[in-house]
Amino acid sequence: QVQLVEFGGGLVQAGGSLRLSCAASGRTFSSFTMGWFRQAPGKEREFVAAISGSGGNTYYADSLKDRFTISRDNAKNTVYLQMNSLKPEDTAVYYCAAGWLDLKRVGVPSDYDYWGQGTQVTVSS
Repeated sequence: QVQLVEFGGGLVQAGGSLRLSCAASGRTFSSFTMGWFRQAPGKEREFVAAISGSGGNTYYADSLKDRFTISRDNAKNTVYLQMNSLKPEDTAVYYCAAGWLDLKRVGVPSDYDYWGQGTQVTVSS
């Protein structure tokens, strides 16, 4: 079983930045595609970004590509999400996920095998 723990969320004013981290257990972290998703109250879970096991390929929701950056450090079993120029509409619980995926399907939540419990990001206006 792989365990994922997100941290780094919090309250930030519009225009500010946060960096989220997701720490993973397991010996095969580098074999997993890692993704970030978010979910606001009353909304569907939304794809944010993903990164391939080696870190060689990254993927973003079109609306977020200019502001968010995903990265990973396999030596630390950690994936990051750098979020800049935050807007109130970015307010959500952010989840990291891991799985063995077809890289053409990184935005499909059901294709991931493991999920963290989420970290709250609140952006005030």
